[in-house]
Amino acid sequence: MISWELLALSPPGWGGVLLRGLLTSLEVAAGGYIVGQIIGVFGAAGKLYGGPVIRDLMEIYTTVIRAVPEMVLIVLLYYAGTDALNNILASFGHEAMDISGMVAGIMVIGLVQGGYSTEVLRGAIKAIPPGQIEAARAYGMAPAKIMRRITLPAMLPHAIPGLANLWLITTKDTALLAVVGFTELTLATRQAAGVTKDYLLFFSAAGVLYLIVTLISNVIIHFIEKRARRGMTRPQS
Repeated sequence: MISWELLALSPPGWGGVLLRGLLTSLEVAAGGYIVGQIIGVFGAAGKLYGGPVIRDLMEIYTTVIRAVPEMVLIVLLYYAGTDALNNILASFGHEAMDISGMVAGIMVIGLVQGGYSTEVLRGAIKAIPPGQIEAARAYGMAPAKIMRRITLPAMLPHAIPGLANLWLITTKDTALLAVVGFTELTLATRQAAGVTKDYLLFFSAAGVLYLIVTLISNVIIHFIEKRARRGMTRPQS
């Protein structure tokens, strides 16, 4: 028999623990997503407008990110990345840094998502009609101004579906941080279920929480996409 008192938000229930885990998951997801988009912008620009060396480096980065399973990447980057940073600091005579799990989680998720974001943004930029860029150049606009005034606004409607999907994937990828001992929703759920032995209740509750995040995200994404596509003709079904 399921005891719903176990999910009470106040002691002795575990509901508050799950909600704190969800909040942590969302903080890591939001931070990692932002880092991923920053990497994606520079990665897409490098693949489209960089020199041969930059293009090759970006190609290697995106290929590795998309080829290696995300759990392997997270374990590798979480441990090897922090060790590499501390070794670099030690080589310059600095003391090792105690990197928080939150910062490490955000950077790891960001590096993983950056590879996918690079390809989404590159495809969106290539979907812009070439005549728009050529017209801007004919008017003598500087490359930075073309990027700000023409490229970014024109690519947004093409990029939103892919970027929205990446956000939803990011919220799920935070669960993989449980394998390195970072306390987010999945690890909090495992701890609660392990203590109470009520696995069905707690993993069902975690699934509902992830579903709520997805539903709310879909509403916000639909609003953003509708705003971005103002004035554009709808494709004939």
